[in-house]
Formats: sequence, C-alpha cells, structure tokens
Amino acid sequence: MILLTFNIINHHRKFRKNQLMSDDEILKITENNASSILRILENHHVLASFFIEISLVEKVKPLIKKIVSKGHEIALYNDNSEISEIETVKRNTEDFTEKIIRGIRQKDVTVSVNELKQMEFSYISNIENANILFPLKRLQRSTKIIEENGVSIIPESISPYSQIPYNDFVFQTVPLKFYQNMVNETLKNEDFILIYLNSWQFTDFEKFRFRIPFYRKYTSGRTMSDKLESFLKWLNENELACARVKDFVF
Repeated sequence: MILLTFNIINHHRKFRKNQLMSDDEILKITENNASSILRILENHHVLASFFIEISLVEKVKPLIKKIVSKGHEIALYNDNSEISEIETVKRNTEDFTEKIIRGIRQKDVTVSVNELKQMEFSYISNIENANILFPLKRLQRSTKIIEENGVSIIPESISPYSQIPYNDFVFQTVPLKFYQNMVNETLKNEDFILIYLNSWQFTDFEKFRFRIPFYRKYTSGRTMSDKLESFLKWLNENELACARVKDFVF
C-alpha cells in the first residue's frame, strides 16, 4: 500500500523571500500549488492525506474545504505550536470541515504522545530533516508502526533496496526509474510505504525568487508536477494501491 502525503506549510517561515512579495502573495502561491496537486491526484483517481501547518489553517479554510470535498484526508502539521493552539485549531477544523482530525505530523519539535492522546489524535507521523546528504546516508531503524498508549506512531519509510528514505528531497532529486525500483523492492518486505512531499516543491522558482538552497530548486515547479503525474500513472499501471493514512491505520 502507498500512503501518499503532502505537507502544506508556511513558505515565508522556511525561506527568506523576495522583499517585494507580500505574505498574501506567498499564501496565494501555496494555494495554487496545492490546487495543482489536487488536479494531478484527481486525474489519476488517487486519494491522499494533506498535513496543514497549524499556523496556516485559519488562512486556508477554502483550500481545506476543497481538499475535503475531493475525498482526501486533512491532518495537522506541528511546527513549534503551543499545545493550546494545537487543541484549538484541531477543534475548529473539525467544526468547519465536519470531519474528525485523526493525525498530526511532527519534525523538529514534538509534543508528547500522552498530550496528543488527550487531544484525541489517533496517529502521529514523525519525519526527519531532509537535505542534500540524505541520498548518501544509510539509515538503520525500524519502519514498523508501533502503538503507544493507544496512539499509532508511523515512522518514515525506508527502502531496503538502498536504505534511502521516502522523503520530499529524495522524490525530487533521484531519477524516477530508480525511485520505482525502490518502491518495488520495499513492497516485497513492507506492508506500506509512506511518501511525503511539500507543496512548495511545486513552485516555479524561476518566476518566484525565493532564496533557497540550489539543490532545492532542482526539478521543482512544473518538472515536479510532471514527475508526480508520471509516478501516479506508473502506480496505476502496476496496480499499486494508494490509501489515506487514516484508512490504512484504522
């Protein structure tokens, strides 16, 4: 099973932006990127999970409603939010979407399992920092879902074929054929592969001059969209099923 997930995060908190661009303009780029992702998913009849950064939720309500209307899962992305803010945003999102928010994703800053359980999260998706050294890094750790105090903790997936993780940077940079081989080899050993991408990777960095590492511009924008299209087409041709995280875990 392929668990395809997307992070929708605050661009201007990740990269220094062109000073001529307002926060509203940057937000519009985020929304347009997410809409492009939705079109690609719809073209290939694939459902996915979208992790929305907590600080963005109130600003992208129309986008969230659009994601839900297409049948995709909404979950939260914690980037150093206070516990009270997480709790409030979760409750408000559930009210306006009329959907239960089951999942939360964390990276650098983590809230404890017990605290998240008290907020009635059912699963935690933990990810690590991705940078230019990842393709050279051999990772040795468990990729199994574990249960802690009634909460499912889902780690990043790793290919046993190459010991490379299925993070955003790897999808963007490695050749698609190599990535497909990773998927085939992993599914011989694992029940699922969790893949995550970021909406900002679909930005045209030639048009919008964000200051980001040079290797992050490589195969971004339209090239990234085309690569995702080709990957989903390959999944369908090979009858490899995709699922929302909440459906697979529960």
